[in-house]
Amino acid sequence: MTQRDRTTTTDGTTTGAPAAHEVKAGRGASRGRRGVAAVAGATFTVVTSEMLPVGLLTPLGEALEVTEGTAGLTLTITGLVGAVSAPLLTPLAARFDRRTVLCALMAVLAVGNLLAAGAPDFAVMVAARVLVGIGMGGVWTIAAGLAVRLVPAGSVGTATASIFSGIAVASVLGVPAGTWLGGLLGWRAAFAAMAALSLVVVAALALLLPALPAEPGVRSGGVPRLLRQARVRAGLAVVALLVTGHFAAYTYVRPALEELSGADAGTIGTLLAVYGVAGVVGNFAAGAGVGRSPRATLVVIGAVLAGSIALVPALGRTVPVAAVLLVLWGLSYGGVSVAAQSRLMAPASTSTSASAPGDREALSALFVGVFNAAIALGALLGGLASDGAGVSAALWLGGGLAAAALAVTVPHRAP
Repeated sequence: MTQRDRTTTTDGTTTGAPAAHEVKAGRGASRGRRGVAAVAGATFTVVTSEMLPVGLLTPLGEALEVTEGTAGLTLTITGLVGAVSAPLLTPLAARFDRRTVLCALMAVLAVGNLLAAGAPDFAVMVAARVLVGIGMGGVWTIAAGLAVRLVPAGSVGTATASIFSGIAVASVLGVPAGTWLGGLLGWRAAFAAMAALSLVVVAALALLLPALPAEPGVRSGGVPRLLRQARVRAGLAVVALLVTGHFAAYTYVRPALEELSGADAGTIGTLLAVYGVAGVVGNFAAGAGVGRSPRATLVVIGAVLAGSIALVPALGRTVPVAAVLLVLWGLSYGGVSVAAQSRLMAPASTSTSASAPGDREALSALFVGVFNAAIALGALLGGLASDGAGVSAALWLGGGLAAAALAVTVPHRAP
């Protein structure tokens, strides 16, 4: 597709091939692929850092002398900060070279993780998690739109999927890895390891990314205009319900497994690793499914996610049954991000497109903001349910919210 193939939509945006400077920025195919790999490493690191407390709640709460529900606020705080920082950093970052911005944000993440590793009390841990939220929200939002500047036009789809695979893999493997390391060396070592990994990624970004000069940010009024579209609001509502439901339950999966199935720390680490492998499989399965129908894929994901979460209190009384339910849980949640983002980004018609550059950035900021707000809300609601009525209540709540997503997905007949 050449410049003359670009088309103008009814709202004045353009679609089709990327701008000339974007293609030029990705001419070095080999360097572009290395840059994509570095950015995928960054997304993996920020999302793993965000969710690290999930598998460490019990020892973390004991060391800082807070309840498990209060310890879960370490996830809530990070999610809230990430939700706010994502839309705020998007226009601000447009003034600076994106490589520099990504390196700076990863450095902030490293400081946050290092501070968490040495936190003497819960107040310092909160400050550390605020820094993690800033780094996470900014990196995720900026990374989402970089593929078009790193590789030729024909490779943009694959490169974007690779960048988002860092988020998907982190979502399902980061917690088991942190749980395993925490059980082996202590929860503080897990945070220290993430600080070290963050610095490695800073070096990789600096060495492997080309210069990515400032370019115009999201068009003024882009986000409010998109929010006026019913399909965008419905898509964001599905994201909010699925992610809130998942984290209301998953934030407290360790105490739930301890209480319901009698699993010890080593067994829980193994169960979460199995969950993680299932999640990776689910991610790629959903990626194949959305090519045919993002809506149908989301319906299946919502149904399986709701059922697997809600059945844990009733059936997960033995380790083997809990393992089966965790596999189903992982398979379904592993596909949430790719299916929800694909549905949100799909053009509503041939005359309007969410793939225009301005709309891509605005939708990405909305997606990241809602996703992380949902993580925060889920952890908060799950904590309230757990402290008020036990961990089983957190699981029932999570399953109910995931089921509610079906009520939003099924009536909308868009692909």
